[in-house]
Amino acid sequence: MIFGIGTDIIEVKRMERSLLKNDVLMDKLYTKPEQEYCNKGTVTKYQCFAARFAAKEAFFKALGTGYRYGMAFHEIEVLNDELGKPYVSAHGKVKDYLKEQGIKTIHLSISHLKEMANALVVLER
Repeated sequence: MIFGIGTDIIEVKRMERSLLKNDVLMDKLYTKPEQEYCNKGTVTKYQCFAARFAAKEAFFKALGTGYRYGMAFHEIEVLNDELGKPYVSAHGKVKDYLKEQGIKTIHLSISHLKEMANALVVLER
């Protein structure tokens, strides 16, 4: 049964400007594995960060909570499997909340172009 659906879209340049002017923001939004993955690509670096940000926003929308209950962006980790498919790994209070709500599956789709990145999240019980 579907618990929630969320979507988000962001301009890549906006994410790039935000990350370049605020050193603390990188660690607030992204885990070390996410940073390592995105920093591998020179041309697509900020597309990668923007897509992950959109995924985290879409995740919170699907959850229906926003940033309540002490949940944080860095507790939602967007990784890729061996074939490149993105997936969400939850940590901390986010993981606890998913368990409380009986969320069993997190579906994630992300896309990006030079200018824009978007994501769709579906949560299932």
